[in-house]
Amino acid sequence: QVRLTESGGGLVQAGGSLRLSCAASGNVDGRIALEWHRQAPGKQRERVGLIGALGVARVEDSVKGRFTISRGNAKNTAILQMTSLLAEDTGVYYCYGGETWGQGTQVTVSP
Repeated sequence: QVRLTESGGGLVQAGGSLRLSCAASGNVDGRIALEWHRQAPGKQRERVGLIGALGVARVEDSVKGRFTISRGNAKNTAILQMTSLLAEDTGVYYCYGGETWGQGTQVTVSP
């Protein structure tokens, strides 16, 4: 069983930056693709971006130019670097991989 743990959420002012981390542990065979999703209050969960097992990353158009995804130093970690944050980026950010969801980390951007 794969377990995903997110960290790095918090409260930031608009225009600021946050760095989220997702670490996969447990029954992980080699490198796995990891995705970042988010869910704003009252809205459906949406994908923010992903990084494949070989390290190729892409983000959705809604955050392109502001968010980037990369691998962390440890195997099977994914970093979501968020810059120029907007109030509409507020939500719970989830990591997904190995058919498993993390517990989520709250990101709040104050206007």
